[in-house]
Amino acid sequence: MKTFEHPGEPVDQPVEMSLMEHLEELRGRLFKIVAAYALCCVAAWYLYSHILAMLIEPLTRLPIADQLLDEGQLIYTAPTEAFLIRLKVTAFTAMVFALPVILWQLWRFVTPGLHAHEKKYALPFVFVSLILFALGVTVAFVSLPKALEVLAGFAGTELVLLPRAADYLSFVLILIAAFGFSFEFPIILLGLTLVGVLSSAKLRSARRIAWVVILVLAAVITPTQDPITLMIMALPLGLLYEGTILAARLMKR
Repeated sequence: MKTFEHPGEPVDQPVEMSLMEHLEELRGRLFKIVAAYALCCVAAWYLYSHILAMLIEPLTRLPIADQLLDEGQLIYTAPTEAFLIRLKVTAFTAMVFALPVILWQLWRFVTPGLHAHEKKYALPFVFVSLILFALGVTVAFVSLPKALEVLAGFAGTELVLLPRAADYLSFVLILIAAFGFSFEFPIILLGLTLVGVLSSAKLRSARRIAWVVILVLAAVITPTQDPITLMIMALPLGLLYEGTILAARLMKR
């Protein structure tokens, strides 16, 4: 039996756009992202002292904290270093603050190419992306003191660690970014499942390979290169992969 569409009823088909319409759409989305990032930079600049204290806090929990810090403070050795550090911390923090807007605008950019039943995943995808990024950052902060302790232990008793502010903060920001963005990979897999590139069956069949790849990537991504931090990153990523298989199965029901 044939079914007939009623006038005005939405059709489950992607919206076709010309190249110029795509470019115009992209320009508008990029403008909103840049505007949101600029506002977040202003906020991060004024919150700098609080953010810096939070980034230094893992050092204060180490047994050798008195040795590493000068009265609870990190040192810098060049006149311009403090300004550059503030710029670096502000730029990174603003990116984190603006992440909800960035994810939403990216999703809205690809929405015209999706079917109507796929567009309903917009808010859940953005929300889960933020949760996963926050989870990755949390794991980074939890693992940081132990990673620092392990790395400092390799020096033995003949060497003393006196970290410069720029070196330490670069290390911490790289670690946070590595954990935060690596925890986003389930969203990428689910997106590929949504558009038909992957399926839960394919993800299941590739389980062993995926775990090996996760271990290798964790070894490459983690800047500490110690086995403890590697496993702290790899184990949650493996569990997220298993959760992605289940989510992919539920999405196709």
